[in-house]
Amino acid sequence: MKREQKQMPTLLGVPLDVNSSYLRGPAGAPGKIREALRSDASNQWSELGIDVGAKDAVEDAGDLPLRNSREEVGRDFAEIERTVGDLVRKGRRPVSLGGDHSVTYPIVKAFASHYADLSIIHFDAHPDLYDEFEGSPVSHACPFARIMEKRLAKRLVQVGIRTLNQHQREQAEKFGVEIVQMSKLPAYERLKIRGPVYISFDLDVLDPAFAPGISHYEPGGMTVREAIAHLHAIEGTIVGADIVEYNPARDIAGMTATVAAKILKEILGKMIAEP
Repeated sequence: MKREQKQMPTLLGVPLDVNSSYLRGPAGAPGKIREALRSDASNQWSELGIDVGAKDAVEDAGDLPLRNSREEVGRDFAEIERTVGDLVRKGRRPVSLGGDHSVTYPIVKAFASHYADLSIIHFDAHPDLYDEFEGSPVSHACPFARIMEKRLAKRLVQVGIRTLNQHQREQAEKFGVEIVQMSKLPAYERLKIRGPVYISFDLDVLDPAFAPGISHYEPGGMTVREAIAHLHAIEGTIVGADIVEYNPARDIAGMTATVAAKILKEILGKMIAEP
């Protein structure tokens, strides 16, 4: 049966990495992830039995025309928020590809104006709760501090964290963030959430053995299989998602692009399978 267009998950490339604190590169991710998703090396069926490559299954809105400069980050954030907001107003479910993790802040701002009871499930090695990092309040180390201080989400569940320091622990307590550290996995019960859900997936939640194409190596992370199991355990209605922090400049033989495409395929499959 043809899927109603208004319900379609919609891919959106977000080529911005100006807020990276260590290495640039994630701006180059959107095209690489799409290429891996559509590669003839595999098919586009998710493990839930959904063909995400089928006609009318997924829409692609292309890449945003961002400046990707420190001087114009405000303009770029506004463009991200405007475009995502337009898609949501049209009934689409944006799935953003690429960029450093700072992009999640303007994306969630757009969602919050439509979903007052939004919950976020955040997969990451880092909680990204710094009040500011290296003098910047919009660093990729800060998006969830901005999101929670502006009350853009009613609930934030962070999965796979393994770099928690005292400042971010205090921030988590201040904002009521639910942190599931890597040592406490699996955490399937924590993902049973009612209402609209937004997924933010930072590829460095995975052990670098599985995803070497990232800027910040944090050993001891999730396997791809563990990540998929947790994605499949999510309940609630997935209204959008992002896959961030893939750095093609550090990848090996396209391994991380392939993993990112696999994660994307499972998120899309879950979104499409929802009633």
